[in-house]
Amino acid sequence: MYIMGALLRHGSPAQKRRWLPPIASGGLRLQAFGVTESAAGSDTTQIRTEAVRHGDVYVVNGEKRWTSRLQNSDLMLLLARTSASPPGEKTRGLSLFLVDLREAKGAVRAEPIRVMMNNHTNAVTIRDLRVPAENRIGEEGRGFRYLLDGLNTERILIAAECIGDGRWFIEHASDYSKERVVFDRPIGQNQGVQFPIARAHIAVESADLMRRQASARFDAGLSCGAEANMAKLLASEASWQAANACLDTFGGNGFAADYDVERKFRETRLYTVAPVANNLILCYVAEHVLGLPRSY
Repeated sequence: MYIMGALLRHGSPAQKRRWLPPIASGGLRLQAFGVTESAAGSDTTQIRTEAVRHGDVYVVNGEKRWTSRLQNSDLMLLLARTSASPPGEKTRGLSLFLVDLREAKGAVRAEPIRVMMNNHTNAVTIRDLRVPAENRIGEEGRGFRYLLDGLNTERILIAAECIGDGRWFIEHASDYSKERVVFDRPIGQNQGVQFPIARAHIAVESADLMRRQASARFDAGLSCGAEANMAKLLASEASWQAANACLDTFGGNGFAADYDVERKFRETRLYTVAPVANNLILCYVAEHVLGLPRSY
């Protein structure tokens, strides 16, 4: 959904007629997002992948990292630089393209990155990829602005995923603490076990309220950058809090693959770091919500 946000909101009528029906029917898969690069990291304005226009075609060269699900996608949303940024406007000069991977014919090469959780992600090399100009979304040089719609949706969806993870941890910790008997009593009778689970539950449900507020503003077409960012931060931290409470409740059994806790524990750790680090969310709120001086 978040990947399609730019196409839904900023695609031309012709692009929507061409791409949306087969995506909606499942005939085409749009799951890959080519944005992040090793040298740029979180500073997306510093990406180096270039798209040079030659008549009705752009020729793209560069490298991307952390591009997930590429092998399972027919299409990829790609951010590339089409011109230098004007002084004082570092978000200008970037353009957004819809790439048909079925026609890439070796121009896009993916190398899977082995990570500690179940996440199919890649380092991507792009060499002389030809993209029709008609596949550019919106105006040339304004792709970063279009990208933001997708990023806000991504933060809301990640928040929802974290809330689901948090509830999973709390449910499993609660059930196990009722059944596990040590010293002739269920461990859930001990406040030292109860309180961390209860605090995690409160944190998860509080984060869900912000997630709902962000979703409502997005659906209404209102600005939701602050709410989406805050929802992602609160939900990712609540999920991690719940994960630790669950692991502590299970004790040694939490490290055994049979119980699935260790798998979920590793997976939910990702979201305090990605798709945006929580420290950057704090920077955003400080600057754009509280009006404090920019810190970076």
